[in-house]
Parts: sequence; C-alpha cells; structure tokens
Amino acid sequence: QVQLVESGGGLVQAGNSLRLSCAASGTIVSIDTMGWYRQAPGKQRELVADISSGGNTNYADSVKGRFTISRDNAKNTVYLQMNSLKPEDTAVYYCKMKCKRDVWRPAYDYWGQGTQVTVSS
Repeated sequence: QVQLVESGGGLVQAGNSLRLSCAASGTIVSIDTMGWYRQAPGKQRELVADISSGGNTNYADSVKGRFTISRDNAKNTVYLQMNSLKPEDTAVYYCKMKCKRDVWRPAYDYWGQGTQVTVSS
C-alpha cells in the first residue's frame, strides 16, 4: 500500500508562482521515476514533467523554462516549482511515482488524488 498526497495548489494570478509537493508513504523499497501530470476539464491527462532516480528530467514543451521538477529521496517527495504561470496552466495536477514495494516485484505506478491549480488572467 502506497499513498501519494499532493499539496500546494491554489488560485493565483497570471505571472505568479506556485510550488507543488507530493509525498509518498507506505512500504516502499525504492522509487524510480517521479512525475507530474495535469488534466484540464474536457481534455486528456498530459505529462508535465518527470525526473528519474538519477536526476534526468523531462518537460512538456509548454512548460519548459517556467517549471522545475525536483526530488528529495530522503523524504520520498517530488516538487514542481511553477513560475510565470499562465491561464492555460489551469488544471488538476496529479503526482505519479514508480515505486518498488519489494525487491522481487516490478515497479508499479502510483497516483495521487490531484490538487487544483487555477490561474486567473
């Protein structure tokens, strides 16, 4: 049983910043990739950014240069620093982590329940 809890969402004006956090709890041997996804009403969920256990990062083209993903392995936590927010960033943001619960089973993707980010014009 792995639980991911996101925090840090809210309502901000365009141009401002938010920092999202996601902490994992439960029986976890290791965490490979950590990532953030978002889903706006009526649209499909999309990858925002992810970060590997080795620190390699990937970003959606729409957020490159504005968002920064980071992780704290000691805390089983992933962060998303969002700067220069735009109205089109409005969505529910979901945390995902690929976790191993024991040494003999493959890693499995776990999802948080989501946190709302709303950016006003």
